[in-house]
Amino acid sequence: DPFDCEFLEPRKGEDYRTPFQRDRDRIIHSSALRRLQAKTQVFLAGEYDFYRTRLTHSIEVAQIGRSICYYLVQQSDLLEADYYIDPDLVEAVCLAHDLGHPPFGHAGEDILHQCMREFGGFEGNAQTLRTLTEVIYSDGPRREGMKPTRALIDGVMKYKTLMRLYESPRRHFLYDDQQPYLDFIFEGRPAPPEFTPGDALNRFRSVECQIMDWADDTAYSLNDIIDCIHARFITRERLENWGQENHPDPEEANFLVGIIEALQHNDIERVFSRKIGDFIGGCRLATRQNFMSDRTRRYGYELIIDPAILKEANFYKRIALEIVFNSPQLQQFIHKWHHILGKLFQAFQENYTGTPRQR
Repeated sequence: DPFDCEFLEPRKGEDYRTPFQRDRDRIIHSSALRRLQAKTQVFLAGEYDFYRTRLTHSIEVAQIGRSICYYLVQQSDLLEADYYIDPDLVEAVCLAHDLGHPPFGHAGEDILHQCMREFGGFEGNAQTLRTLTEVIYSDGPRREGMKPTRALIDGVMKYKTLMRLYESPRRHFLYDDQQPYLDFIFEGRPAPPEFTPGDALNRFRSVECQIMDWADDTAYSLNDIIDCIHARFITRERLENWGQENHPDPEEANFLVGIIEALQHNDIERVFSRKIGDFIGGCRLATRQNFMSDRTRRYGYELIIDPAILKEANFYKRIALEIVFNSPQLQQFIHKWHHILGKLFQAFQENYTGTPRQR
Protein backbone atom coordinates (compact mmCIF):
# COMPACT_ATOMS: atom_id res chain seq x y z
CA ASP A 1 0.00 0.00 0.00
CA PRO A 2 1.56 3.35 -1.02
CA PHE A 3 0.10 4.89 2.15
CA ASP A 4 2.08 2.51 4.38
CA CYS A 5 5.28 2.88 2.32
CA GLU A 6 5.27 6.68 2.28
CA PHE A 7 8.44 8.10 3.79
CA LEU A 8 8.43 10.79 6.44
CA GLU A 9 10.62 12.79 4.05
CA PRO A 10 11.51 11.99 0.42
CA ARG A 11 14.43 9.61 -0.15
CA LYS A 12 16.77 10.09 -3.07
CA GLY A 13 17.09 7.68 -5.95
CA GLU A 14 15.62 4.35 -6.92
CA ASP A 15 16.44 1.16 -5.03
CA TYR A 16 16.17 -2.55 -5.79
CA ARG A 17 14.87 -3.14 -2.25
CA THR A 18 11.35 -2.62 -0.96
CA PRO A 19 10.80 0.39 1.33
CA PHE A 20 10.58 -1.90 4.36
CA GLN A 21 13.79 -3.70 3.43
CA ARG A 22 15.48 -0.31 3.26
CA ASP A 23 14.10 0.53 6.71
CA ARG A 24 15.43 -2.72 8.12
CA ASP A 25 18.85 -2.42 6.49
CA ARG A 26 19.37 1.12 7.72
CA ILE A 27 18.62 0.01 11.27
CA ILE A 28 21.00 -2.96 11.01
CA HIS A 29 23.90 -0.74 9.90
CA SER A 30 23.23 2.04 12.42
CA SER A 31 25.42 2.91 15.40
CA ALA A 32 22.23 3.04 17.48
CA LEU A 33 21.76 -0.72 17.07
CA ARG A 34 25.43 -1.46 17.80
CA ARG A 35 25.21 0.50 21.03
CA LEU A 36 22.74 -2.06 22.38
CA GLN A 37 25.52 -4.64 22.65
CA ALA A 38 26.73 -3.14 25.96
CA LYS A 39 23.28 -2.54 27.47
CA THR A 40 21.72 -5.16 29.71
CA GLN A 41 18.46 -5.57 31.56
CA VAL A 42 19.87 -7.09 34.77
CA PHE A 43 23.38 -8.46 34.48
CA LEU A 44 26.53 -6.50 33.72
CA ALA A 45 27.71 -6.69 30.11
CA GLY A 46 30.87 -8.77 29.79
CA GLU A 47 30.39 -10.46 33.17
CA TYR A 48 29.60 -13.77 31.44
CA ASP A 49 29.36 -14.41 27.74
CA PHE A 50 26.00 -16.19 27.79
CA TYR A 51 23.93 -13.36 29.34
CA ARG A 52 21.70 -11.61 26.88
CA THR A 53 22.20 -7.95 26.05
CA ARG A 54 19.71 -5.55 24.49
CA LEU A 55 21.31 -6.34 21.12
CA THR A 56 20.96 -10.13 21.35
CA HIS A 57 17.45 -9.63 22.74
CA SER A 58 16.52 -7.45 19.74
CA ILE A 59 17.86 -10.09 17.33
CA GLU A 60 15.79 -12.76 19.09
CA VAL A 61 12.67 -10.57 19.02
CA ALA A 62 13.17 -9.95 15.29
CA GLN A 63 13.42 -13.70 14.60
CA ILE A 64 10.30 -14.42 16.65
CA GLY A 65 8.45 -11.58 14.91
CA ARG A 66 9.28 -12.96 11.45
CA SER A 67 8.23 -16.44 12.54
CA ILE A 68 4.88 -15.10 13.76
CA CYS A 69 4.35 -13.57 10.29
CA TYR A 70 5.14 -16.87 8.56
CA TYR A 71 2.85 -18.74 10.96
CA LEU A 72 -0.06 -16.35 10.40
CA VAL A 73 0.35 -16.48 6.62
CA GLN A 74 0.06 -20.28 6.75
CA GLN A 75 -2.66 -20.55 9.38
CA SER A 76 -4.94 -17.54 9.00
CA ASP A 77 -7.69 -17.44 6.39
CA LEU A 78 -8.05 -13.68 6.93
CA LEU A 79 -4.92 -12.78 4.96
CA GLU A 80 -5.51 -12.47 1.23
CA ALA A 81 -3.38 -12.64 -1.89
CA ASP A 82 -3.34 -8.84 -2.15
CA TYR A 83 -2.46 -8.30 1.50
CA TYR A 84 -0.09 -10.03 3.86
CA ILE A 85 1.81 -8.93 6.95
CA ASP A 86 5.25 -8.00 5.66
CA PRO A 87 7.98 -9.88 7.59
CA ASP A 88 10.61 -7.31 6.56
CA LEU A 89 8.55 -4.56 8.16
CA VAL A 90 7.99 -6.61 11.32
CA GLU A 91 11.71 -7.42 11.49
CA ALA A 92 12.57 -3.72 11.20
CA VAL A 93 10.09 -2.83 13.96
CA CYS A 94 11.49 -5.56 16.21
CA LEU A 95 15.12 -4.58 15.63
CA ALA A 96 14.26 -0.96 16.41
CA HIS A 97 12.01 -1.49 19.42
CA ASP A 98 14.72 -1.01 22.08
CA LEU A 99 16.92 1.61 20.38
CA GLY A 100 15.86 4.36 22.76
CA HIS A 101 15.99 2.36 25.97
CA PRO A 102 18.72 3.26 28.48
CA PRO A 103 20.97 0.92 30.46
CA PHE A 104 19.51 -0.86 33.49
CA GLY A 105 15.98 -1.37 32.15
CA HIS A 106 13.09 0.42 33.84
CA ALA A 107 15.37 1.58 36.66
CA GLY A 108 17.44 3.54 34.14
CA GLU A 109 14.30 4.88 32.50
CA ASP A 110 12.96 6.13 35.83
CA ILE A 111 16.11 8.02 36.82
CA LEU A 112 16.47 9.65 33.39
CA HIS A 113 12.81 10.69 33.50
CA GLN A 114 13.42 12.35 36.87
CA CYS A 115 16.47 14.15 35.46
CA MET A 116 14.58 15.28 32.33
CA ARG A 117 11.27 16.37 33.89
CA GLU A 118 12.02 20.05 33.25
CA PHE A 119 13.00 19.32 29.64
CA GLY A 120 10.09 17.22 28.41
CA GLY A 121 10.72 14.00 30.32
CA PHE A 122 12.27 10.72 29.19
CA GLU A 123 10.49 7.60 27.96
CA GLY A 124 12.20 4.65 26.28
CA ASN A 125 9.65 4.15 23.49
CA ALA A 126 9.41 7.87 22.76
CA GLN A 127 13.21 7.95 22.63
CA THR A 128 13.17 5.09 20.13
CA LEU A 129 10.93 7.19 17.88
CA ARG A 130 13.24 10.19 18.34
CA THR A 131 16.27 8.04 17.49
CA LEU A 132 14.69 6.87 14.23
CA THR A 133 13.35 10.24 13.13
CA GLU A 134 15.96 12.70 14.41
CA VAL A 135 19.22 10.97 15.34
CA ILE A 136 20.17 8.01 13.12
CA TYR A 137 22.34 9.13 10.17
CA SER A 138 21.91 12.77 11.15
CA ASP A 139 24.63 15.14 9.98
CA GLY A 140 23.37 18.39 11.47
CA PRO A 141 21.12 20.93 9.73
CA ARG A 142 21.15 19.15 6.36
CA ARG A 143 19.66 15.89 7.54
CA GLU A 144 17.99 14.46 10.62
CA GLY A 145 17.04 10.83 11.15
CA MET A 146 16.75 7.92 8.74
CA LYS A 147 13.51 9.08 7.08
CA PRO A 148 11.53 5.96 7.99
CA THR A 149 8.30 4.84 6.36
CA ARG A 150 4.93 5.59 7.89
CA ALA A 151 4.46 1.90 8.73
CA LEU A 152 7.80 1.70 10.60
CA ILE A 153 7.05 4.84 12.62
CA ASP A 154 3.64 3.41 13.45
CA GLY A 155 5.11 0.01 14.31
CA VAL A 156 7.45 1.38 16.98
CA MET A 157 4.83 3.81 18.33
CA LYS A 158 3.68 1.52 21.11
CA TYR A 159 2.15 4.44 23.03
CA LYS A 160 0.32 7.35 21.44
CA THR A 161 -0.52 9.69 24.33
CA LEU A 162 1.49 12.90 24.69
CA MET A 163 3.20 13.57 28.01
CA ARG A 164 1.27 16.81 28.61
CA LEU A 165 -2.02 14.89 28.62
CA TYR A 166 -1.02 13.01 31.78
CA GLU A 167 -1.10 14.58 35.24
CA SER A 168 2.05 12.87 36.46
CA PRO A 169 3.38 10.48 33.83
CA ARG A 170 6.01 7.92 34.71
CA ARG A 171 6.08 5.85 31.53
CA HIS A 172 4.07 5.11 28.39
CA PHE A 173 3.92 8.50 26.67
CA LEU A 174 5.17 10.37 23.62
CA TYR A 175 7.19 13.55 23.94
CA ASP A 176 5.02 16.61 23.41
CA ASP A 177 7.02 17.67 20.33
CA GLN A 178 6.25 14.31 18.65
CA GLN A 179 2.69 15.33 17.77
CA PRO A 180 3.65 15.68 14.05
CA TYR A 181 4.52 11.97 13.90
CA LEU A 182 1.15 11.11 15.41
CA ASP A 183 -0.49 13.29 12.76
CA PHE A 184 1.60 11.60 10.05
CA ILE A 185 0.60 8.01 10.93
CA PHE A 186 -3.08 8.95 11.24
CA GLU A 187 -2.94 11.23 8.17
CA GLY A 188 -4.26 14.06 10.33
CA ARG A 189 -7.40 12.18 11.34
CA PRO A 190 -8.50 12.93 14.91
CA ALA A 191 -8.97 9.91 17.14
CA PRO A 192 -12.67 9.41 18.02
CA PRO A 193 -13.87 9.88 21.62
CA GLU A 194 -13.59 6.19 22.51
CA PHE A 195 -9.82 6.43 22.03
CA THR A 196 -9.27 8.76 24.95
CA PRO A 197 -5.68 9.72 25.78
CA GLY A 198 -4.15 7.19 28.14
CA ASP A 199 -4.75 3.45 28.15
CA ALA A 200 -7.43 3.39 25.41
CA LEU A 201 -5.32 5.31 22.88
CA ASN A 202 -2.12 3.52 23.90
CA ARG A 203 -3.73 0.13 23.22
CA PHE A 204 -4.66 1.20 19.67
CA ARG A 205 -1.79 -0.30 17.68
CA SER A 206 -1.06 -1.47 14.17
CA VAL A 207 -0.86 -5.22 13.65
CA GLU A 208 2.94 -5.01 13.24
CA CYS A 209 3.23 -3.22 16.58
CA GLN A 210 1.08 -5.92 18.19
CA ILE A 211 3.31 -8.66 16.73
CA MET A 212 6.44 -6.87 17.96
CA ASP A 213 4.94 -6.54 21.43
CA TRP A 214 4.13 -10.26 21.65
CA ALA A 215 7.52 -11.23 20.21
CA ASP A 216 9.11 -9.02 22.88
CA ASP A 217 6.97 -10.60 25.61
CA THR A 218 7.86 -14.07 24.34
CA ALA A 219 11.59 -13.38 24.30
CA TYR A 220 11.95 -11.77 27.69
CA SER A 221 9.39 -13.87 29.61
CA LEU A 222 11.20 -17.06 28.57
CA ASN A 223 14.79 -15.86 28.31
CA ASP A 224 14.82 -13.92 31.59
CA ILE A 225 14.15 -17.24 33.31
CA ILE A 226 17.08 -18.88 31.50
CA ASP A 227 19.51 -16.04 32.28
CA CYS A 228 18.41 -15.85 35.91
CA ILE A 229 18.94 -19.60 36.31
CA HIS A 230 22.43 -19.35 34.81
CA ALA A 231 23.19 -16.48 37.20
CA ARG A 232 21.85 -18.58 40.12
CA PHE A 233 19.24 -15.98 41.01
CA ILE A 234 16.63 -18.67 40.38
CA THR A 235 17.32 -22.02 42.06
CA ARG A 236 15.24 -25.06 42.83
CA GLU A 237 15.11 -24.07 46.50
CA ARG A 238 13.89 -20.54 45.74
CA LEU A 239 11.25 -21.86 43.35
CA GLU A 240 9.96 -24.36 45.91
CA ASN A 241 9.89 -21.69 48.64
CA TRP A 242 8.02 -19.33 46.30
CA GLY A 243 5.43 -22.03 45.59
CA GLN A 244 4.86 -22.68 49.29
CA GLU A 245 4.42 -18.98 50.03
CA ASN A 246 2.23 -18.00 47.07
CA HIS A 247 -0.10 -21.01 46.61
CA PRO A 248 -0.28 -21.00 42.78
CA ASP A 249 -3.42 -22.35 41.11
CA PRO A 250 -3.24 -25.78 39.38
CA GLU A 251 -2.14 -24.36 36.02
CA GLU A 252 0.54 -22.19 37.61
CA ALA A 253 1.68 -25.13 39.74
CA ASN A 254 2.26 -27.11 36.52
CA PHE A 255 4.34 -24.26 35.10
CA LEU A 256 6.36 -24.16 38.31
CA VAL A 257 6.93 -27.92 38.32
CA GLY A 258 8.05 -27.68 34.69
CA ILE A 259 10.81 -25.21 35.60
CA ILE A 260 11.92 -27.30 38.58
CA GLU A 261 12.04 -30.52 36.52
CA ALA A 262 14.01 -28.79 33.75
CA LEU A 263 16.45 -27.59 36.39
CA GLN A 264 16.79 -31.07 37.84
CA HIS A 265 17.57 -32.56 34.43
CA ASN A 266 19.85 -29.66 33.40
CA ASP A 267 17.53 -29.18 30.43
CA ILE A 268 16.32 -25.60 30.83
CA GLU A 269 17.67 -24.36 27.47
CA ARG A 270 15.97 -27.09 25.41
CA VAL A 271 12.67 -26.93 27.31
CA PHE A 272 12.34 -23.17 27.05
CA SER A 273 13.51 -23.05 23.42
CA ARG A 274 10.59 -25.34 22.54
CA LYS A 275 8.23 -22.98 24.35
CA ILE A 276 9.10 -20.25 21.86
CA GLY A 277 7.35 -22.34 19.21
CA ASP A 278 4.37 -22.81 21.53
CA PHE A 279 4.11 -19.05 22.06
CA ILE A 280 4.26 -18.41 18.31
CA GLY A 281 1.58 -21.05 17.76
CA GLY A 282 -0.63 -19.31 20.33
CA CYS A 283 -1.29 -16.40 17.92
CA ARG A 284 -4.29 -15.86 15.67
CA LEU A 285 -5.82 -12.92 13.82
CA ALA A 286 -9.24 -11.33 14.14
CA THR A 287 -10.68 -8.50 12.06
CA ARG A 288 -11.70 -5.17 13.55
CA GLN A 289 -13.28 -1.92 12.40
CA ASN A 290 -12.03 1.48 13.50
CA PHE A 291 -11.34 4.98 12.21
CA MET A 292 -8.12 3.86 10.46
CA SER A 293 -9.10 0.42 9.12
CA ASP A 294 -10.60 1.91 5.94
CA ARG A 295 -7.30 3.69 5.22
CA THR A 296 -4.81 0.90 5.92
CA ARG A 297 -5.19 -2.82 6.45
CA ARG A 298 -2.60 -2.61 9.21
CA TYR A 299 -5.39 -1.39 11.49
CA GLY A 300 -7.90 -3.94 10.25
CA TYR A 301 -6.47 -6.80 12.29
CA GLU A 302 -6.06 -7.61 15.95
CA LEU A 303 -3.57 -10.17 17.22
CA ILE A 304 -5.25 -12.58 19.63
CA ILE A 305 -3.12 -14.62 22.04
CA ASP A 306 -4.37 -17.95 23.38
CA PRO A 307 -5.40 -17.30 27.02
CA ALA A 308 -3.48 -20.35 28.29
CA ILE A 309 -0.28 -19.17 26.56
CA LEU A 310 -0.78 -15.63 27.86
CA LYS A 311 -1.21 -16.97 31.39
CA GLU A 312 2.01 -18.96 31.06
CA ALA A 313 3.96 -15.92 29.84
CA ASN A 314 2.61 -13.79 32.69
CA PHE A 315 3.56 -16.51 35.16
CA TYR A 316 7.19 -16.52 34.02
CA LYS A 317 7.31 -12.72 34.22
CA ARG A 318 5.89 -12.90 37.74
CA ILE A 319 8.53 -15.45 38.77
CA ALA A 320 11.33 -13.23 37.44
CA LEU A 321 9.84 -10.15 39.12
CA GLU A 322 9.20 -11.63 42.56
CA ILE A 323 12.23 -13.90 42.89
CA VAL A 324 14.81 -11.80 41.05
CA PHE A 325 13.90 -8.18 40.39
CA ASN A 326 12.40 -7.59 43.84
CA SER A 327 15.23 -9.40 45.62
CA PRO A 328 17.52 -7.48 48.03
CA GLN A 329 20.45 -8.17 45.67
CA LEU A 330 18.77 -6.48 42.72
CA GLN A 331 17.45 -3.62 44.84
CA GLN A 332 21.05 -2.87 45.84
CA PHE A 333 22.03 -2.84 42.17
CA ILE A 334 19.13 -0.51 41.36
CA HIS A 335 20.30 1.93 44.04
CA LYS A 336 23.78 1.92 42.46
CA TRP A 337 22.35 2.37 38.96
CA HIS A 338 20.34 5.42 40.06
CA HIS A 339 23.51 6.92 41.51
CA ILE A 340 25.61 6.19 38.40
CA LEU A 341 23.10 7.57 35.87
CA GLY A 342 22.30 10.58 38.05
CA LYS A 343 25.97 11.51 38.30
CA LEU A 344 26.55 10.95 34.57
CA PHE A 345 23.57 13.14 33.70
CA GLN A 346 24.85 15.88 35.98
CA ALA A 347 28.32 15.71 34.42
CA PHE A 348 26.96 15.94 30.86
CA GLN A 349 24.58 18.75 31.79
CA GLU A 350 27.36 20.80 33.38
CA ASN A 351 29.65 20.25 30.38
CA TYR A 352 27.08 20.21 27.61
CA THR A 353 28.92 22.45 25.13
CA GLY A 354 32.14 20.49 25.51
CA THR A 355 30.53 17.08 25.01
CA PRO A 356 30.94 15.66 21.47
CA ARG A 357 27.59 14.77 19.92
CA GLN A 358 27.70 11.18 18.72
CA ARG A 359 25.28 9.83 16.15
